[in-house]
Amino acid sequence: MAEGEVPPVSYEELALLEEEFAEVDDEIQRKQHELSKPLYAKRAEAVSKIPNFWPLVMEQAPMEIEDYITPLDSAILSEHLTNLTVTRPELEEGKSGDPKTFSIRFEFSDNEYFEDKMLEKTFWHRRAADDWVGLVSEPVKVHWKEGMDSTDGLTDGALALFEARKKVGDFKSRAVPEYKALEKKVEANGGNTGFFTWFGWISNRRYVTAEESEKATKEHAQRKAARKAGKKPDAAEIEQQAEEEGAGEEDDEDDSMVEVHGAGEEIAVTISDEMWPSAIKLFVQAQEAEDMSDIDMEELDDDDLDEGEDVPVDIRSLVQSTEKRSRDSSGAPPPKKAKK
Repeated sequence: MAEGEVPPVSYEELALLEEEFAEVDDEIQRKQHELSKPLYAKRAEAVSKIPNFWPLVMEQAPMEIEDYITPLDSAILSEHLTNLTVTRPELEEGKSGDPKTFSIRFEFSDNEYFEDKMLEKTFWHRRAADDWVGLVSEPVKVHWKEGMDSTDGLTDGALALFEARKKVGDFKSRAVPEYKALEKKVEANGGNTGFFTWFGWISNRRYVTAEESEKATKEHAQRKAARKAGKKPDAAEIEQQAEEEGAGEEDDEDDSMVEVHGAGEEIAVTISDEMWPSAIKLFVQAQEAEDMSDIDMEELDDDDLDEGEDVPVDIRSLVQSTEKRSRDSSGAPPPKKAKK
């Protein structure tokens, strides 16, 4: 190399650097989780005394979620949702696991729609044999009362296929009859999925077991350690990597034809990373929105608006007046509009 010439940076070096950034992000999330736990406990105690707190938070759901809340879903959530909790199971009890794994728990009062008092869905951050990394989840059974299944059997179909594949020991299998049955249901549904169909979501690609992920993670760590030590991949390793990448593009790695909710991961991440930490802010926004709806905007001139812009929100009075709201007989927020 000529004097003064800058040595080229390889793709491998950039990839290693990117992974180091990801490791730092994970460590930040672990520390944040530990520091936030007492605050979330305090918040849970406080909001338990506020009627309709979580329905009002859901009322302010971002578009990623709102687009999938049908009028029936809205009725269930507004009238019967009593609590929502997000936990990081791999970080509980002093564990230092993957902070990107999380569980979302919904609690409900007695209702005419389903038997469940609690529905909890866990999202595992896993690595596949071909080095694909992402979230996967098992379908959750919703015990709908007769004639009330808002998913038109999609979540039941997803659960049936998952159990059938588990029984034969192959989560890629398309030979089980449950695959074709669910494929037909998904096709007939035409993507018109609602919020509760989300409980049947499995993956944006395919399900990855804990065993596959553990093995793939160990092999990935070994390759990373070798690269850090300056070892260059030999011809066999390059060929194997190419085969794995090619396998990832094959149809047997893609379960999109039987995935019951295409936006499953997006909804999960929005709840865990946006709605859960910002619940109080969203609750106040819901109250402010209702207060504004009670004002005849035509009677306000520009000066009135300017004077009111910096007036702080009296949260105490808003909370105390919640029970006096007259949305309906239950005091819950109004149902959302139907999806277009």
